[in-house]
Amino acid sequence: MKKILVTTDASEYSQRALKTAVELARVFNAEIELLFVMQMPLAYDSSVYSYIISQDEIVSEGERALKATLEGIDVSGVTLSLKKIQGKPANTILKEVEDQNIDLIVMGSHGYGAIVGSVLGSVSQKVLHGAKCSVLIVK
Repeated sequence: MKKILVTTDASEYSQRALKTAVELARVFNAEIELLFVMQMPLAYDSSVYSYIISQDEIVSEGERALKATLEGIDVSGVTLSLKKIQGKPANTILKEVEDQNIDLIVMGSHGYGAIVGSVLGSVSQKVLHGAKCSVLIVK
């Protein structure tokens, strides 16, 4: 195992996933990619107003999510890269796995999705079923 992908939405579950990945990376001398995927769509429209999210806001939100996930976690001795991508989370994660030759995905069981408290988050579920590598779901 050389490459571990950890996905984040800045939730507590994402932090747990990162902690687990760091432990594994130390044991296997693997590198970690911490990935934040900015959900689409980028335009919101209502009868009152419409709003388009700017590229700067996407970058800023990604930086906040990555920083929040890293907060309080000792990653010393582990090669860690941070990445922000815009797209549909499950599809983007699966594409990243293929593009970066990821050996293991570590992700939280829940996130800040539309249905909080579902048995298994919809993104986690889609990645679990679509990934060609092993997936570790952390509670």
